[in-house]
Amino acid sequence: MEVLTKNDQKRMDAIFTIIVPIYNEVMGLERLATSLSEYLKLALVETRVLFVDDGSTDGSRSGIKSICKKNDSFSYLFLDKNYGLSAAIKAGIDHVQTPLLGYIDADLQTDPQDFNVLLPHMENYEIVTGVRAKREDSLSKRLSSRFANSFRRLFTNDGVDDTGCPLKILRTDVAKAIPMFSGLHRFLPAMVLLQGGKVLQLPVRHYPRITGTSKFNTWNRLLGPLADCFVYLWMKRKYIQYRVGDYGPK
Repeated sequence: MEVLTKNDQKRMDAIFTIIVPIYNEVMGLERLATSLSEYLKLALVETRVLFVDDGSTDGSRSGIKSICKKNDSFSYLFLDKNYGLSAAIKAGIDHVQTPLLGYIDADLQTDPQDFNVLLPHMENYEIVTGVRAKREDSLSKRLSSRFANSFRRLFTNDGVDDTGCPLKILRTDVAKAIPMFSGLHRFLPAMVLLQGGKVLQLPVRHYPRITGTSKFNTWNRLLGPLADCFVYLWMKRKYIQYRVGDYGPK
């Protein structure tokens, strides 16, 4: 007879998993762990955290192992090299076993406690995404992001004002059905709509970056999303969706 430990049972009872993509964020890991640990005490549902390291070269991996040893609700997944943000999110989605999943950036420009703003709405929506109500970024970053969001909305008609906000919750079964490609993290609401799902956006807090450096600049914040819009249009035309009306024998 297999005996479950207290930690095993806690993992099985979890409802929500927070995916945290990480690439060279060693200086902010302790602050990140503290913030997530504090949130777990206040979370509306049983929650665990999955750190996905995307081939860091700055010592982040040893730091992640260290913080995971201190908290039974933390676990990690290390990719063998740097693949990019979308791949890290996709890897996290593939390994989540809870009914709900979300993600947040390691830089803590959004607050984990705002997951409690989004969670109550998951009964009626397939994805609930944050909107950075008052962005604490440079003017050039805000303008390039605003332009990219406007251009994406023209292509997708998803109605989302701030798809780049790194604070989202999705139903896991819906997330696993999304065919991910590089850059598609910006199109998660649009892909949920393709599945016939419902999308809700809610304002969340935003803070200046304290540690680390942004992995994006003005050009890849503009050119990347523009190119990805055409990929999305191709995928939308080729997207396969069906529903089973009946099956047998019964």
